[in-house]
Amino acid sequence: MDRPTWNPQILVCPVEDGYAAYDPATDQLHDLNPMAALISELCDGTRTVEEICELVGPLLPEQSGGEVQRWLGEAAKANLITLNGGPQSKIRELTADELADFAKRLRSRGKIQTAYMCQLRAAERAPEDADKWAYLGDLAHILGRRDDARRAYEKYLEMEPDDAEVRHIMVALRDEPAPPRVPDECIQYLYHRFASFYERNMCEDLSYEGPEHLQSVVESVIGGRDGLAVLDLGCGSGLAGVRFKPRAATLVGIDLSPEMVDLARARSIYGHLEVAEITGWLGRNQQQFDLIVACDCFIYFGDLNQVAIPAAQHLQANGIFAFTVEKGRYPFALTDSGRYQHHPDHIREVASAAGLKIEFLEEAFLRMEYGKEVTGLFTVLRKAAA
Repeated sequence: MDRPTWNPQILVCPVEDGYAAYDPATDQLHDLNPMAALISELCDGTRTVEEICELVGPLLPEQSGGEVQRWLGEAAKANLITLNGGPQSKIRELTADELADFAKRLRSRGKIQTAYMCQLRAAERAPEDADKWAYLGDLAHILGRRDDARRAYEKYLEMEPDDAEVRHIMVALRDEPAPPRVPDECIQYLYHRFASFYERNMCEDLSYEGPEHLQSVVESVIGGRDGLAVLDLGCGSGLAGVRFKPRAATLVGIDLSPEMVDLARARSIYGHLEVAEITGWLGRNQQQFDLIVACDCFIYFGDLNQVAIPAAQHLQANGIFAFTVEKGRYPFALTDSGRYQHHPDHIREVASAAGLKIEFLEEAFLRMEYGKEVTGLFTVLRKAAA
């Protein structure tokens, strides 16, 4: 007589609406609703199919006869259970590391809520493991669970207090007054980790279109001008520099991250590269440029006057200043991502304060983030002709 037995190789985690079950042998993920979860728990090798049907049947709506047997048959085909007996095997609890690995698999399949539940249990079972709290904070952040993200990151910072990136994110999550710009150590810490997979993540995973679109709007303003002295602020790995190199007689790149500057240097497109903070470099340098571009780096600044006014002083007559930011509420705000968003009216005010004319200011797709489109503001400002 068949006595259904749970497959001990299946990884199972309780979630809000039942179980998530993963079969590593077939790389298949199964969602078990509450009734399926109950049936699966009864499959411990001590009960026959008929006994399981008798136990579960009264809990089902009328006219649902045969549903339990049908589910058991489908579960057997899916390799979740064995119908023909064998050693008794209950659903076992996963270790903290197994839960954490399961959470990563779930996230890769877009099951963020379920991944969060798994990671929460992983962190609770390994409370001294800083990485598990950090990943829990990341998942909570993706889901918009601000309080949960804050609590997880606070646990993480108790063990890793020197993580400048998370300390900065906590400013937003705690609704504390935002700094004028993201601290240097935070940006350097972020890109020290990010540099090795930056371009793959941005261009492939996030469909980043900032450099291409910024090039397009600049081209529409400058017409046929070339042989330009170009400054690339926050040059990163050179994704924007590649776009503007054909127009450049000279191309200078500035970035705060040594690792990103190394990536830019490998492109061999810059006449000069320097590791430096933008406002500090603008304050001590006397060079003049026909075109200054800043693609996706002003997201690390609040009030844009602190960069626009000194940048304007480095423009030749009729020079162009082009940049992107993320669109947000007026005038600007630090978001839970740790980046700043800006309002178009703030850009208009900044242009006026810097003595620059707005040639172009429009909203457009910038990139993806957690499956949602990020709207950017693409801006081209011009300095008056002599």
